Amino acid sequence: MYVPRHFAPVDIAPVVELIQANPLACFVTTQDDVPVASHIPVVFASDDDLTGPTDLVGVKMYGHLNVMNPQYTALADGDRALVVFQGPHGYISPTVYDRAPAAPTWNFSAVHVRGKIRLLGPGEPALKVVQRTVSALEGRFGQGWDMTDSIPYFRKIVSGVGAFEFEPEAVDSIFKLSQDQPVDVRDKVSSWFSGSDVSTHRALAAEMCRNRSTACPHEEEASRHDG
Repeated sequence: MYVPRHFAPVDIAPVVELIQANPLACFVTTQDDVPVASHIPVVFASDDDLTGPTDLVGVKMYGHLNVMNPQYTALADGDRALVVFQGPHGYISPTVYDRAPAAPTWNFSAVHVRGKIRLLGPGEPALKVVQRTVSALEGRFGQGWDMTDSIPYFRKIVSGVGAFEFEPEAVDSIFKLSQDQPVDVRDKVSSWFSGSDVSTHRALAAEMCRNRSTACPHEEEASRHDG
């Protein structure tokens, strides 16, 4: 992935956050020299591995597919994959800039992780991946559901789970959030997205504000009203 210098993150923290906030990844491999893809949740094997590294190399991740998925049946230990995580995104009309000339564009964030696959066996190894996936997703998006009573049910259906461990070897990340624009233009864009009825646009506005060294104008206004 081509990443212009001013759109590259300065550290790994926003990369980890994007992956955790958007775990439904596009899992891409090749079969007979043809790219194939599935949309699956991919999670970190442990949150403990994320406190020290300056990149994701060596940090283990878990994923799983249906064992009947042709992409899974074609996988072998040592195969390499591209896992793509997409953050919030949105189209920017030139009318937002309130200046001419101007060109439309698209703000977005994405992480491409390339790495090696290790297939995990059926039974307990696959069950471990399912449990970790549930724990990660329920903890972030759910309501604290306790899976304990459902473990026997998991054991019944886990034979249909093709689980794998994914070990990153290289990471490309882009956070295109109007950093190439003057401050006043960035403020207009973030305020426009913040006022949108589209939830992903509001998430994009928040992402733009997190990328700034100072508060966004609409955040300052909200703070005054809250006070």
